[in-house]
Amino acid sequence: MKYVHVGGVRLSAIGLGAWQFGSREWGYGTEYADQEAGAITRRALDLGINLIDTAEVYGFGKSERIVGRAIAGRRDEAFIATKLFPLAPLAPVVHERAIASARRLDVRAIDLYQVHWPNPVFPLASTMRGMQDLQSIGLVRHVGVSNFSLAQWQDAESALGSPVLSNQVQYSLAERKPDRELVEWAQANDRLIIAYSPLAQGLLSARYDRSNIPGGVRTGNPLFLAENLERAEELLAALRQVAAAHEATPAQVALAWVIRKPNVVAIPGASSVSQLEANAAAGDLDLSDEEDRMLTEASDRFLPRTGPGTFAALARARVQQLSRH
Repeated sequence: MKYVHVGGVRLSAIGLGAWQFGSREWGYGTEYADQEAGAITRRALDLGINLIDTAEVYGFGKSERIVGRAIAGRRDEAFIATKLFPLAPLAPVVHERAIASARRLDVRAIDLYQVHWPNPVFPLASTMRGMQDLQSIGLVRHVGVSNFSLAQWQDAESALGSPVLSNQVQYSLAERKPDRELVEWAQANDRLIIAYSPLAQGLLSARYDRSNIPGGVRTGNPLFLAENLERAEELLAALRQVAAAHEATPAQVALAWVIRKPNVVAIPGASSVSQLEANAAAGDLDLSDEEDRMLTEASDRFLPRTGPGTFAALARARVQQLSRH
C-alpha cells in the first residue's frame, strides 16, 4: 500500500469512504449495514488502509456508529475522519456536534474533523473558532474542509490561525475541476486533497452502458445518461487498455491515476469485502508516464452533457427504468 505523508500524518493513499454505511439511498439493505459494512472496515485495517471517512449526515449517524463498532479494539490502526453538516455552524454548535460524532464513533478524539460544505450565511470565523476550541481540548486533532474552493479553503485557514489540513472534493478522471488550482496548492503547501467519488460513482469501472444503467442514488447522476455513457466510451476504452497491460481492472487504473498525484488520497466506497480488496490493490499499481498522459488526454476529451437540461433527461430515464421493472 502506498502512503502519503502530509501535515505530520501518514495516510494510506487508498482510504475507505463510508457514505454507503447505513444510508438508505444506496439501497444496500440492513444486512449490508449490520454485517458487511463492519467486515469491510475491519478488512481495510487488515490491508493497511488507515483512512476511514464518514460524516454525521451519512445515514443520520448510522455510518459513524458502524465505523465505531468496526474499529473497536483497533483504534490505533485507524485515522478517523468525519464531517460536520454545516447547519448553523456557529462555534457552540460545532462543539456540540463534534461531541455527538465522537460518541457515535466511540473515540476520545476525532483525527480529522471537516466542514462538509461551505455555508455563506454564517460567518466562517465562528465555525473555525469552534474548531479551535475543539483542538485546544484535544477532541479534534486536525481540521479539514470539504467542497471548498481554494479561496474558501484559504479563508478557513486564516480564520483558524493554523493549517486546515485537507479539502475533500470530488475528483476523478471524469471530474477534473480540482486540477485547476486545488491540487497544485495542496502540493505546494503540505496540504491534502481527499478525492471522493474517485470512480465517478462507478462510471470509471467501465461496467455500465446504455443497456446497463445503475439504479439507486446514481439515477440522479447525469453521468449515467445514455448520451454521457456514449461520450465516455473513449475514456473507458483507454482505461480498459491500460488495465489489460497491468492485469488489473479499469476501476483500479482509475484509482491509480488519482493517487499518482502528490498529496492526493482517494476514498472509494465498497459494496463488499472483495470490492474493498480490489480497491486496496490499486494502491500498489504503478502507471507509467505514458499511461498517465493517455488517460489524462482521454479525460480532457470527455465532455459530458451537464446543466439544467439534464434534469428532464434524468426524469425520462428514471421512468423508462421503472417501466422495465
